[in-house]
Amino acid sequence: MGRMAGRFGRVETRRRVRGFVLGLLADLPRKNCWTIAEHAGDPDPHGMQYLLARASWDTDGVREDLRDYVVGALGDTDAVLVVDETGDLKKGAATVGVQRQYTGTAGRIENAQVAVYLTYASSRGHAMIDRELYLPKCWIDDPDRLVDAGVPDEVDFATKPALATGMLTRALRAGTPARWVTGDEVYGNDPGLRVECEVQQIGYVLAIGCDRHVRTSAGPIRADALVASLPRWAWQQLSAGAGAKGERYYDWAWITL
Repeated sequence: MGRMAGRFGRVETRRRVRGFVLGLLADLPRKNCWTIAEHAGDPDPHGMQYLLARASWDTDGVREDLRDYVVGALGDTDAVLVVDETGDLKKGAATVGVQRQYTGTAGRIENAQVAVYLTYASSRGHAMIDRELYLPKCWIDDPDRLVDAGVPDEVDFATKPALATGMLTRALRAGTPARWVTGDEVYGNDPGLRVECEVQQIGYVLAIGCDRHVRTSAGPIRADALVASLPRWAWQQLSAGAGAKGERYYDWAWITL
C-alpha cells in the first residue's frame, strides 16, 4: 500500500483502499461491499461503494505499481505471460458489460460480466498484473446505457483477443521479463495476437480449435486430421507441473508448418 499511496489524492481514499484490500485478503465466506465494509469496521457499505464507483484515483498507476511489485518478487527471464478470462455471474442488466454470454465460471451461457486478465507466472509463483473489462457490442451500440454506467467516452468495442494484445504489449514495453505467452483457443485463433508476439519477439504456445485449417506442404489440413495422422513415436509425455492430484501430464508432438 505504501508503494501505491501516491496514486490517491486524498488520505481518506488511501485508508479506504487499504481496508478494501484487507477485506479481499480476509477469510470471509462471501465478499461484497457489505461484508468487506463490516470487516473494515464501517457501519454500512456506502464508503466502499463510493470507492469503486465514484472516487478519483489513478487506476492505471496502481496497475503499474502492482506489475512492478509482482515482477520484483517473482521476476524471471523464463517467466510466462498467461492471457485468460473469467466471468462474474450477475442479476439484472445494470452492471457494466453484463449480458447473457458463455462463462467458464458456470460452464454455460449465463447472465455475466466478463473480464480478460494477464497473469505473470514464474517458478517463484504467479499473480495477475493487468485486467480489461470486456464490453459486448450491444453495450457499445447503446450510448445511453454507457452514460448511465459511467463508461468513459473514449472506450470503444474491442474483442477479447484485442484486449489481451493490448495488455501484453503494455507489459512487454514496460520491460516485464518473460520468455513465453500462452492462452486458450479464444486467443490462439486470433492472428493479431500471434503477430504481436512475433513483433515483440516472444515465444508463444496458443491453443487453436480442432476444426481450424493449418498450412502444410500438402496444403491446408484440419488440425485434428493432422494430429490423427501422426505416428505414435512422434509423441512424448511431459508434465505441466504438479496439480491437486499429482503431476499434470500432457502428450506433445512437434510439427513443422
